[in-house]
Amino acid sequence: MTAKGAVAAGHPHTAEAAALLLEAGGNAFDAAMAALCTACVVEPVLTSLGGGGFLTARTAAGETRVYDFFVQTPRHKRPLDELEFFPVVADFGTAQQEFHIGMGSLATPGTVRGLFDVHRELGSVPMRRIVEPAVVAAREGVPLNRLQAYIFSIVAPIYLATPGARALYASPEDPRRPYREGEHMRQPELADALEALAIEGDRLFYEGEMAAALVALCERQGGQLQASDLAGYRTCRRAPLRRDYRGARLYLNPPPSSGGLLIAFALALLEEQDPGEGLFGAPEHLLGLARIMEQTNLARLAGPSDEQLLHDDWVGRYRRTLDGRPLATRGTTQISVLDALGNAASLTLSNGEGCGQVLPGTGIMLNNMLGEEDLNPDGFHRWREDVRVSSMMAPAVAEHARRLVALGSGGSNRLRTAILQTLSNLVDFGMSPAEAVISPRIHLERSKLSVEPGFPADAIRLLTDHWPEHQLWDEPNLFFGGTHTVVYDGHQFTGAGDPRRGGALRIVP
Repeated sequence: MTAKGAVAAGHPHTAEAAALLLEAGGNAFDAAMAALCTACVVEPVLTSLGGGGFLTARTAAGETRVYDFFVQTPRHKRPLDELEFFPVVADFGTAQQEFHIGMGSLATPGTVRGLFDVHRELGSVPMRRIVEPAVVAAREGVPLNRLQAYIFSIVAPIYLATPGARALYASPEDPRRPYREGEHMRQPELADALEALAIEGDRLFYEGEMAAALVALCERQGGQLQASDLAGYRTCRRAPLRRDYRGARLYLNPPPSSGGLLIAFALALLEEQDPGEGLFGAPEHLLGLARIMEQTNLARLAGPSDEQLLHDDWVGRYRRTLDGRPLATRGTTQISVLDALGNAASLTLSNGEGCGQVLPGTGIMLNNMLGEEDLNPDGFHRWREDVRVSSMMAPAVAEHARRLVALGSGGSNRLRTAILQTLSNLVDFGMSPAEAVISPRIHLERSKLSVEPGFPADAIRLLTDHWPEHQLWDEPNLFFGGTHTVVYDGHQFTGAGDPRRGGALRIVP
């Protein structure tokens, strides 16, 4: 008997929430929305009802669309001297990075509206059933696992920045630090908020009591959102960016977000190379892959229009730089769901790092997208009013060799190279989903090459000769993304949760 579906996600509880909906007769979109709610509970630094995201949805009828419920810039700018906007330093152990937080870094959240719009248009079970696994996890609590504890340790200054944040995330054993691995984290206010939303709907967040509380917090605490920002927020439904690649048809997140576009550009370059069956990790394979990453970075910096970037002339310009060369040469999470009907849901979510402020009475950490350097390349406070913020997030659906695939990744700029390599592993090297996900990766950015262990020594020597600025990692790391992937061939489900980011796979019989 064919199984009901499969899910791969970044936490066992997130995957289990989706599995429970599939077991109860829900479809892939019901399962994905249940996983979204639960991820907000058990992956609190990576996503929140106060953030945003994207869903690439392929229905059993063959229609594919992208739901963009990412954050929106405020409609009005507040004077700089009135903003709560300040830096904190995150400690990665081997390096430090500065983030900006405070209510002045908050953009209009989209996750709640996206949750309800997807449910209204694609869901099949009541919203109360969708939120139930998340409510149980929040009310009863879950032990913090190793990955989430590690992430908490990095961004501790954010999650201890305010009384509201400390009340939620400070360890009951030692209020000077956030929760540690194994400590039981309960979030009763978030459980109440989820139940209230299920009963009253998304208007509660955008026009009701939650909206009023958020506007009051902004006014009092140096934020920029007004009632019109919340009431006017809408989910954008977009046609996906489609790319054919060696017999596979890919559906990617389109502009104004950039991740899908850059993946499509890289695939156009990769299509001209012949990786060869069974040559994964060979010097020719890795050198070509690194050069494509280099050219994709150059194309991104060159700033062509969306239409130009995939035009044959533009692709050819960069392809020619690859030909004939000698051989000597911020926080996100992913949920991928398929069901036996042929529905596919690929969902990527983010809260930035969180702004340090919690919406009173709800347990909802708010985003800091206006404090994200990657999302503000022209400098802080120079954003245009009332526009959808662009993102590197690129949830993807693919059809290949009579198989349906859902995948995506977290990992800031690294997510696009993680997705590129996983797709290439599936299509070019015929790997199983588990092999495609677990295989070692490289990443090239700003002339620095990062390499996971597991490649042949001669290939590594070739790469490091070409890129003297490099880092050879001792073990696989969340730096290289987390491509949670599921595949369905019409008879059998397979997949893999990426162990780099706490991956969990559930196949529902």
